[in-house]
Amino acid sequence: MQSSGTRPRFNPAFVLFVGVLAVSSGAIFVRLSDAPALVTAAWRLTFATLLLLPYALWKARGELRQLSRRELGLGALAGLFLALHFATWISSLDFTSVANSTVLVNTTPVWVALMTPWLTRDSVSRRAWLGIAASVAGGIVIGLGDFAGGSRAMLGDGLALAGSLALAFYMLCGRNLRAKLSLPAYLTVCYSSATVLLWACVLAAGLPATGFNAKTWGALFGMALVSQHLGHSSYNWAMKYFSAGFIAVCLLGEPVLSSLLAWWLFGEALTWGKAAGGALILLGIYLAATGNKAPAKDG
Repeated sequence: MQSSGTRPRFNPAFVLFVGVLAVSSGAIFVRLSDAPALVTAAWRLTFATLLLLPYALWKARGELRQLSRRELGLGALAGLFLALHFATWISSLDFTSVANSTVLVNTTPVWVALMTPWLTRDSVSRRAWLGIAASVAGGIVIGLGDFAGGSRAMLGDGLALAGSLALAFYMLCGRNLRAKLSLPAYLTVCYSSATVLLWACVLAAGLPATGFNAKTWGALFGMALVSQHLGHSSYNWAMKYFSAGFIAVCLLGEPVLSSLLAWWLFGEALTWGKAAGGALILLGIYLAATGNKAPAKDG
């Protein structure tokens, strides 16, 4: 499973576990926040950008100064889709369960596999098609259960799927730019542009940006520090020592861990229908991710 012979400073398996656990906390922090969804998304990326900026200026100041208009435009477009991802996914948690939301928002590899023939000359493998079919079947199972429960849950499921599709466009849009830039420079452009777009939406909607209690501020900062930086940094670091397919499999633990945390902290129960639909979607994500070597979720 390991893809590098270099002896790491830390145990890669432990770092990967920490990364998946940290990413899994995202939905829990959203539940703990009393801020509106758009404001939650804006503060998450604001804090993430502020935490990243000193390191980026130290490591990639020259790159950032030399960015062309085209590169800035691509970065802003990627930031637009990243903003849409967080706005729709965080909003979904106002309407549906953590289990449904985290399973559906992780279907990004399925969308990437579906879009591959339209964007490149690569064909979709049989394994990826099986993954797409399994995910569609799982989505139908979850959707039927939520349809019986009312339109709110269906709206939440739709927002989570929209968040997954936006993340797929973010990954595909930023692929060329990421090949030219270091990770700190790339993330600085994307995070900062997404932050500006989200705050523009917050101001346009007239939503409150301050005046929250300590629990909410802690949750907002926790999303940026734990879910965004510790989570994503950990599994990106582990990519040096494990194959992309193995990383994709491990990231399937995010919906499972998020659902268990939601059950423990908030008493969110899992029905057999949701469990069966979620299992089919997780199988589909695995097949699509490993069949087309598509990147797993950025969430």
